Amino acid sequence: MDTEVAWRTGASGDRLRAAVREQLLEAGLELFGVYGFADTSVDALCEQAGVPEEVFRQEYDSLEGLLIALHNRVSTNGMRAAENVQLAEDIDECTPQARVRRLFDAYVAAVTRDPREARVAFVEVLGVSRAVDEHCRRWRETWVEFYAAATERAVGRGEAVNTDHRADVIVMVNTILELMAHHSRRPRRARPEDVSGELTYLALTLLTAE
Repeated sequence: MDTEVAWRTGASGDRLRAAVREQLLEAGLELFGVYGFADTSVDALCEQAGVPEEVFRQEYDSLEGLLIALHNRVSTNGMRAAENVQLAEDIDECTPQARVRRLFDAYVAAVTRDPREARVAFVEVLGVSRAVDEHCRRWRETWVEFYAAATERAVGRGEAVNTDHRADVIVMVNTILELMAHHSRRPRRARPEDVSGELTYLALTLLTAE
């Protein structure tokens, strides 16, 4: 059944609603990630998704709401990838350099697997609105807590200087986001392993600085 017909006839349900949300997310990813958030209209989005505007408004209310949902999805994928590395059975057997490299390899692979996702997550969210800025700020704080905990474990293993690294971690998180935005803007895509190498060097430099 056509999605619009299904909604109008009441033939909806959890699965249909999930399918509609996925259509809207994919349409937003294509339009925001290829043409840019500022150049995307609600009409264009709904046409791309094959969903009536009233349904879009029920699900996301605004283009900003959809942008936040996309950013949240990409960021969550990145966090899960990094957490999985931390939970790997052999992670404590690695050298500090190998452990940090594995973490960033997983993170970069997760957030750049689709160039459109990288552009949305690191470029298109910048300067949109106070609500989007606040959403991104909360994610930065989440990443600060994640890396701060990882740094504390490194200090406990004697792999990092025994000092308060929180300021270093804040600088690192902001720099990671800036580097990811830089690479996402480039017309020629950087190799994930090169990006990961840059982030690894940055993290190790901050952790081992006297």
